[in-house]
Amino acid sequence: MTAKEKLKKRRPLLKKLTIALWVGFALFIIGFPTYIWAVSNNLNNWFGSLPSYSQLENPEQNLTSLLFTADGVQLGSGYYRDNRNPVTYDELGDNLVHALLAAEDIRFNSHSGIDLESMFRVAFGVVTFSPKGGGSTISQQLAKNLFNTRVIKAEDRGKLEGKSGFLDQLIYKTKEWILSVRLERSYTKEEIMAMYYNTVEFGNNAYGIKSAAKTYFNKLPSELTVPEAAVLAGMQKGVTTYRPDINPENSKSRRNIVMSQMVKYGFLNRQAYDTMRVKDINLDDFRQQDHNTGLAQYFRAEASKDLLSLLKTLGYDLYGDGLKIYTTIDSRMQGYAEDAMDSAMRTLQNSFDEKLLEEARDLWIDSKGRELEDFFEETIVPRSSAYRNLERKYGEESDSVKYYMNKPKKMTVFSWGGDIDTVLSSRDSIRYYKQFLQAGFLATEPKSGAIKAWVGGINFQHFKYDHVRFGKRQPGSLFKPFVYATAVEQGYSPCYTFKDEAVAIPTGNGNEIWDPSNSDGGFSGDEMTLKLAMAKSVNSITARVMQIVKPDKVVDMAKRLGIKSTIPPYYSIALGTEDVSLFEILGAYGTFANKGTHIEPYFISRIEDKYGNEIYRHVPRKSKAINEDVAYVMLNMMQETVRNGSGIRLWAENYDYDLTDYNQTKNSIGAKTGTTQNASDGWFVAVTNEIVAGAWVGGDDRAIHFTHWPDGQGARTAMPIVGMFLKDIYADSTLNLQKTLFERPPNLSMEIDCQKFVDVLNTSDTTIYDDDIY
Repeated sequence: MTAKEKLKKRRPLLKKLTIALWVGFALFIIGFPTYIWAVSNNLNNWFGSLPSYSQLENPEQNLTSLLFTADGVQLGSGYYRDNRNPVTYDELGDNLVHALLAAEDIRFNSHSGIDLESMFRVAFGVVTFSPKGGGSTISQQLAKNLFNTRVIKAEDRGKLEGKSGFLDQLIYKTKEWILSVRLERSYTKEEIMAMYYNTVEFGNNAYGIKSAAKTYFNKLPSELTVPEAAVLAGMQKGVTTYRPDINPENSKSRRNIVMSQMVKYGFLNRQAYDTMRVKDINLDDFRQQDHNTGLAQYFRAEASKDLLSLLKTLGYDLYGDGLKIYTTIDSRMQGYAEDAMDSAMRTLQNSFDEKLLEEARDLWIDSKGRELEDFFEETIVPRSSAYRNLERKYGEESDSVKYYMNKPKKMTVFSWGGDIDTVLSSRDSIRYYKQFLQAGFLATEPKSGAIKAWVGGINFQHFKYDHVRFGKRQPGSLFKPFVYATAVEQGYSPCYTFKDEAVAIPTGNGNEIWDPSNSDGGFSGDEMTLKLAMAKSVNSITARVMQIVKPDKVVDMAKRLGIKSTIPPYYSIALGTEDVSLFEILGAYGTFANKGTHIEPYFISRIEDKYGNEIYRHVPRKSKAINEDVAYVMLNMMQETVRNGSGIRLWAENYDYDLTDYNQTKNSIGAKTGTTQNASDGWFVAVTNEIVAGAWVGGDDRAIHFTHWPDGQGARTAMPIVGMFLKDIYADSTLNLQKTLFERPPNLSMEIDCQKFVDVLNTSDTTIYDDDIY
């Protein structure tokens, strides 16, 4: 058969094939738009709904709310569900833009959301079983990321979805095509590029390019080098596979592919590429962003509690609305406070550990230094969270509780020399952590109530409990100024004298007598002024004053000054027997420095929404607690602690606080120490015109303390933290703090110069003692 005859025989078949192709093409031309229309409008609820145009213009994303200090420093990584901080196109920088274009969508600037050339390339690769790469544009990927087109809730699915994997993929792709075109119509190319970088995930809890740049390279996006930009842009092919911290070789290979594409498209010259491609990825500045790193960790955790409540009333979501929250914290003061806490507590812990070794005793002792037998096993272990969880799981009498409490396991524990990887049982880890002394520190601005520094403990990663606001302990002698303020308000001069002798005061509760002793157990028999008695913390004289002014009046004074904890009207409260927080104490002492006006301490100054609109501004809560004369007299009395009491260490040359200008320091700083009877709690508060700073130090349990009372007194445990803080802030010229004198009221009627007072009364004993007992 000739070729002509063969062609003639095949002609009907070719005619039918041509007709079929044209019919198929016609059906495609007619049907594809119909299919697109059907998906767009969710015909008969077959395909599931698409986001509305208003949702396209305002896509929902969880945005990180950021926290800033008063001097403009960002605190930590913010509050978030997804650690995402959006950037604009101008903040990306050319390297990120070029890397993404080269790696994902080189025709991004010329297509309208769908790249037909890439689609046909992918389709041909599928038909010929030779894949030619992905065909999704940046706009399509953005549509998928923004609206989770492939993660659909059961109630939102169309009737055809979930029936077939191939059909599902077709519907998902179609939705992404439609959404990408709509996105292109709603946004500029620059906006789409920025939105893409803001939506993608980079691992290590980094969502969006700003968080990723900070996490992996500690830079802003615009500061990234070409290799760094290529690493991050290349990760989108597979985040886990190409994460540089866990798969450095994969990441390096992918980075080089992205850079070679940049060379191909003219974004990078070949010589620079050849130099860069051989270098390993530098992750020296890599740090996963979490709440255990950065400045003011305790403060950030406590602030979130107040913010959640406040923002709920304002109708905002702390963890998703991308708010900017401006605080009163000063980053410089906060840094000094944390350094002071670290330095002082390292030294104190070393001393405490040495005492334990010397005395060869258990950790828990009573007020007389006697070991508390079985206290750990019978009290400490059963109230631990690990023990309670095991009891809930296995039952209270189960042997499994004891078994698992004593089962060794790998763990990382805190030490002042750095974290230690070790093997301990839950029981042993409890004992290990209990040996560490704890502390809290707070500094406020008395004139405004603004909190400038907040350190809630010694290490936030391992000890989450905050000792500033929620850690309440007995203040000891730190409560005495409230007793003396009551006396001054009732007309008693600070120069009025009492004898240091035994007292026996009927409490009104039957035949009960209150007969407190001094810290050394004895009485000097000396006559001394109220001013000196407070500076020396003489219990007997404080008790006599309490007997005169009455407990209910002292309770009222404490509440007016800012104490919110419940204080019963007992005589014993004069010696600080009722628990209060450091937060309350600082607010109360600040009232003295603010001429008798109490301002509730605060730390949130204002809040802006993600658009920069102010949605909250703090209004100070003020109340007149005492008159200016009483406030000034109390400051004068607290100055006596600095001049001749335990506060003498602030300026004495043999203590390293560098507040050595005696005449200036003694007239510009007031202070008070506090120590409980068995030295479980040590306190120190310093008051100036500019700053009120205070610290508490003690064990997690009240039975954890130094054996000898002088070792645990506030002047030795808490004062070093405050002293080092004051030294640093006064030395920092950028803070512009001055040791200004307390302002004497112009018409002060009460005599505070005790020599003049003595001359008038013709009394003889006005000796000022220089010993360091209080």
